[in-house]
Amino acid sequence: MSGLVKAKKYDWKDSNMALFGSDTEKQVKKESAESEPAWKNAGQAPGLQIWRIVKFKVTHQPQDEYGKFFSGDSYIILNTYKEEGNEQLLHDVHFWIGQYSTQDEYGTAAYKTVELDTLLDDVPVQHREVMGHESALFKSYFPSIQLLKGGADTGFRHVKPEEYKPRLLRVKGDRRNVTVTEVAMKRSTVTSDDVFILDKGLEIYQWNGANCNKDEKYKAVQFLQGIKSERGGKCSVEAFDEADGGSAFYAHMGEDEDDADDDDSEFEDEDQTPELHRLSDAGGSLEFEKVKEGRIFRDDLDSKDVFVLDQKSELFIWIGKGASTDEKKNAMGYAHQFLQTTNHPLIPVSVVKEGQENANFKSAIAA
Repeated sequence: MSGLVKAKKYDWKDSNMALFGSDTEKQVKKESAESEPAWKNAGQAPGLQIWRIVKFKVTHQPQDEYGKFFSGDSYIILNTYKEEGNEQLLHDVHFWIGQYSTQDEYGTAAYKTVELDTLLDDVPVQHREVMGHESALFKSYFPSIQLLKGGADTGFRHVKPEEYKPRLLRVKGDRRNVTVTEVAMKRSTVTSDDVFILDKGLEIYQWNGANCNKDEKYKAVQFLQGIKSERGGKCSVEAFDEADGGSAFYAHMGEDEDDADDDDSEFEDEDQTPELHRLSDAGGSLEFEKVKEGRIFRDDLDSKDVFVLDQKSELFIWIGKGASTDEKKNAMGYAHQFLQTTNHPLIPVSVVKEGQENANFKSAIAA
């Protein structure tokens, strides 16, 4: 049950998720969405737009910060695109939850995601993303992703180089996507499979693990060039290969310390059997129950209700055309609560509407 232990560090995991898509406090209306200043020009042309939640407000993320996410924050990401041969604008809207984002922040991000969906006439597909467990679709938006500690207000651009607090970054991935993640600065964190960057402000060290791939090396060099540019070229860079011993690299790091919060090991449910659950209020009150496991067919879905398809690596919420208001607004909350009972609570979640199913959902069910 290591997955459940792992999930404990996400403070939002054990909280009340009623705000996810709910209109208990406010009724989401298009008029209120149109009055949100941050939504001006949102989704009006193909491209990526990102906002960060700051004290309950939606604020624009500078474009040169796209792909950089802080563990203490929550974000909204909107991707607008057109399919070949079709002029209609389509959208995917994601709310991203940082590992230490507060309930106020991610609750606001979730609510505002629903508001943005309403503004765009319910065309977007909504997604929940959790730090370190982002979906392939989310990752595809960025050449690389940086997952950093703290909040965006603690960014290094606001600190003099000689005052930097040293940090260790892991560069991991393949040609499709490489993620740069801030990790615990201790010797046991450094493994042979990846590239690591020790950033001391004016001195930067790149350590290439014996088993790292060329994409990780290339991305590390690109990343370091970006850092040097940000710092006016004033910092020095030195590279080490594990085969050379790496003692010079280790000499700059502290000894191992017990730091449970920095356990960022991957986990997954060994049982990959899909499960289908139904959320229905046909009996007079909302009931959530498993209706099938194994291969799921289109005929297993009923337009009158909401269904939750758990694939163990990704979860889909399917909204039937005839689903009630209560079923629709409580779907994300029930799905979230369900995931907390599993060994895979942090997997990506997508909300798809009947008749507007995306390719990922279509591939998950049999005709």
